[in-house]
Amino acid sequence: MLARVLFVVLFFLKVAPNDEVTISWNDSKKLTWQDFRGPVEKYSDAVAVTASGITFSFSVQESNSKIVSFNAKAHAHFYPEKSWYLKDKGDDHILAHEQLHFDITELHVRKLRYEISKLKISQNIKIKLRNLHEQANVDLAKMQNVYDTQSNNSINKEKQLVWSQFVNAELDKYKAFRSKYK
Repeated sequence: MLARVLFVVLFFLKVAPNDEVTISWNDSKKLTWQDFRGPVEKYSDAVAVTASGITFSFSVQESNSKIVSFNAKAHAHFYPEKSWYLKDKGDDHILAHEQLHFDITELHVRKLRYEISKLKISQNIKIKLRNLHEQANVDLAKMQNVYDTQSNNSINKEKQLVWSQFVNAELDKYKAFRSKYK
């Protein structure tokens, strides 16, 4: 069986609208097939589609027209209404492949938070924050594509295992910047 998986990157400058259903990445909750509630694309040859992305927002505080502080938030979200799978073909192996797409999104959120932590207050902090967010999305899209290419959309089980080990090691490397949810 040829399984193809498509990853969709959703780019947001602000947090998702209140009416959009999202699942925040959480190290104690893995995705289940019940989380994939979107309509199946009729003409797709994919078995499953994971829609996940980075939501990002920031604020600055000014005094006498000078920026004196900033606050930035980044989160990894999964979009159930835009994610789907073929019920007759989705299995645990493909679900693990989809979970790793979401984990890769979390990895890039952690890297973004790390880069933000290194920033110093300056009058061009807004530009720097926007640039970091944009670069995080570029890097995320590249890694997702390489992951699908090298794992042959989950078909190459050896490469799938290599990717799983790599992503888990990278998540651990940036664990100080992990998403924290109850």
